[in-house]
Amino acid sequence: MPDTTQEPFGFSEDDLKEKSTVYAPDLFKGQTVVVTGAGSGLGRAIAALFARLGADLAISGRDADKLDKAAGFLREFGTEVYAEAFTIRDVDKVNGFVDAVHERFGRLDVLVNNAGGQFPQAAIDLAPKGWNAVIDTNLNGTWWMMQAAARKWVERGAAGSIVNIVADIWRGMPGIAHTCAARAGVIYLSKSVAVEWAPHNLRVNCVAPGCCETTGFANYPPEGAKTYQEANPMLHAGDEWDVAEAVVYVAGPSGKFITGEVLNVDGGQQLWGDPWPTGRPDYFKLNPGD
Repeated sequence: MPDTTQEPFGFSEDDLKEKSTVYAPDLFKGQTVVVTGAGSGLGRAIAALFARLGADLAISGRDADKLDKAAGFLREFGTEVYAEAFTIRDVDKVNGFVDAVHERFGRLDVLVNNAGGQFPQAAIDLAPKGWNAVIDTNLNGTWWMMQAAARKWVERGAAGSIVNIVADIWRGMPGIAHTCAARAGVIYLSKSVAVEWAPHNLRVNCVAPGCCETTGFANYPPEGAKTYQEANPMLHAGDEWDVAEAVVYVAGPSGKFITGEVLNVDGGQQLWGDPWPTGRPDYFKLNPGD
């Protein structure tokens, strides 16, 4: 079983350049893709795959230094990259970013809402500030991005595809209840507007990673990360590329008849798993003290 206590987690730049993919290299040539939270981890991997498939990119994130580094890396694929640092909690910044994408590229084809975050903590200990920060980013921020993109598409009479990165919420998420609430909200928001926006030729879907290893694994204590390897019947974590290829599947022509759906990338976790980001309490261990 992999050692979950060792860093670094996730893929290096060389990994992202060399990973094989099932998709044709020009699949998104001439299209523009927005990826939020693209400065590192899962967002950077998703953006890298779209870049390898010929898309021009607009990326965002809160950390300007990380974002600039990611943009430089993505340009190595020969794609045009526009990067802007801001928080998706700020609706004015969101609207300005979407306007800037259209001004820069003349179009927007795919929006990948990857930006978000959470921290491990028992629900009973969550303070209002921590709860509100996670809900405001993961639910409200995602919505501001969705609405801004949809309004521009409707205004221009253009088709579009939204892919929201959510989470494997189906058995609850003890230890990160705040993000479970937010991601569940995004899922059913997506299902609702998938119907409302279908007449405008807009598709809205979600990709729900289970325990897929990214740099974010480093945010959890070793006793929490250890449970991720046991969280599905395949008994190992997935990776960033599993999620990136799933995003491309629903965003691209392969997903042209898919909307309002959630694609779980979780090794069967929703059927069987028991991840505990804070570490599994003794009460829930078959062999307490292990």
